Amino acid sequence: MGTYEHVLPYLVGVHGVRNYSYFRRTGSAAEAAASAGRDWTCWLGGTPVTVGYYAHHLRRGAHQGADDVDTLDDFAAGLLIDWVDRLRPAPQTAQGDRTARARAAADWLTRRYGRTVRAFATTFVREVGVYLKSPGGKRRLAARNAVGAAIAAGSGHERVVVVAHSLGSVVTYEALWAAPELRVDLLVTLGSPLGMPGVVFDRLDPPPDDRGARPPGVRRWVNLSDVGDLVAVPRTGLGGSFDGVDAEVTDLRIAGWDFHTAQSYLRCPDVTRHLGL
Repeated sequence: MGTYEHVLPYLVGVHGVRNYSYFRRTGSAAEAAASAGRDWTCWLGGTPVTVGYYAHHLRRGAHQGADDVDTLDDFAAGLLIDWVDRLRPAPQTAQGDRTARARAAADWLTRRYGRTVRAFATTFVREVGVYLKSPGGKRRLAARNAVGAAIAAGSGHERVVVVAHSLGSVVTYEALWAAPELRVDLLVTLGSPLGMPGVVFDRLDPPPDDRGARPPGVRRWVNLSDVGDLVAVPRTGLGGSFDGVDAEVTDLRIAGWDFHTAQSYLRCPDVTRHLGL
């Protein structure tokens, strides 16, 4: 006890998609963050977690059902098409208008993985689309600033660890580049789409040339993904797209049928081991 590795960290969790329910239930961003923090703390076995909450910044009115592909705007529909084309065994020939192609992509997901995955996919591209559509947009900056503020709140602690899940890894990456003065001892990305070509990677801020890089204030970066996580594309991990990834494991098995949720990742012993908890 007392060594650097055993200091209880200031632990920041950054959520992914489908977290607006915290805001809807509590009515404020602060209460939503506190509620999400209690869940993350429970999933990590009692280690206190401060959640960088940003879901309310990406909400654009009342969404249709998550499975309603026809309600996706053109940008989100394009993300769905490009994402699914990277999951299919062979590239598809573009046919029809964007809506028809998006519907075909969603139908392929249904046949291959079931309706639950289809519903998740349409929700995922809708929220990712709101975030990525405008490089300097107010929603993107607000989400990024919310995460940056949560990390900055730990500046007086001896050890700061950030665990960023799914879309949260994208928001965190950009937040850390936007505020290089922020110091993070360990960044752990879970189920990250940061390297997804044509969908996320090429739209990052700052824009990568051939490769991205570890944010300047991060001492160590570990990337973890489930072997079946459809969001963590490419399946080979982030090391092929980013300099400064110190370690990664891309063949975790976090749960029997749950390939992506934060809950399953945080309850996985291999994840807590990498966090040093």
